Amino acid sequence: MQFTIHADGGSRGNPGPSGAGAMIRDHLGNSVASVSQFLGTRTNNYAEYEAVILAFEALAKLVPSKMRAKTEVIVKMDSELVVKQMKKEYKVKHPVLKGQYARLTHAAGAFGTVTFTHVPRAQNSDADALANEAMDRGS
Repeated sequence: MQFTIHADGGSRGNPGPSGAGAMIRDHLGNSVASVSQFLGTRTNNYAEYEAVILAFEALAKLVPSKMRAKTEVIVKMDSELVVKQMKKEYKVKHPVLKGQYARLTHAAGAFGTVTFTHVPRAQNSDADALANEAMDRGS
């Protein structure tokens, strides 16, 4: 099994009202789940992490536990920081982000192969729209 997660988080002000959005697609490109959640007052980096964490939680509900180790997940984000931290190219220094990093590492660890890829914002429009919808609902 293979899934692609497009995830995005944002904050209006930094920190400010924030939201997380993610779209999960199967190997054929069909949407199988989406996430859009208002996060309260947070930073944009917190929201970026939270978007992927929520996406993995949603994916875990779709994939039976016995199949997760055989499942490949490709995460695409326009957050260079999160991608490079998850690839261990950047250190996680901020205490709050260390917590988010640990949560994401745990959530992703339930699946077989997980890769993180940085994409331009234009290639992440669905997730961006979901994050903005969440911020609109909460503000």
